[in-house]
Amino acid sequence: MHELPVTQGILSVAIEAAEQAGGRRIVAIDLVIGTLSSIVDDSVQFYFDILSRGTLADGAVLRFRREPAILVCWDCDYRTQVVAPLPALCSACGSTRLILRDGQEFFVEAIEIEEPPPEESNNESSSRQGNSGEQ
Repeated sequence: MHELPVTQGILSVAIEAAEQAGGRRIVAIDLVIGTLSSIVDDSVQFYFDILSRGTLADGAVLRFRREPAILVCWDCDYRTQVVAPLPALCSACGSTRLILRDGQEFFVEAIEIEEPPPEESNNESSSRQGNSGEQ
């Protein structure tokens, strides 16, 4: 259930960025999620689809990228990708001095905003100016 406030935060950040870009529609949002974070992609997508209705993010695509968790041994510097449950000992040297690097992150990496349409009024006035000189 913690995906609801997380998704509200994502939507808030994305809408603020879209408004700063001139209030254009959000096309896609790229999210980075660590494999050990407790964030469930489908739940975020579910809440996003509901919360974004009628906003600049309505219809935007969420793109999820999972980052692996890396366990590092302080004694021998052995590094390995891990999943829960985490090992208590280094598989290379048996040390208990381990530190988790990566795998718990969760952030918005990028927000893709719809490109502004070409200004028709500028194109029309340019065409008129070009045509008026050709007589």
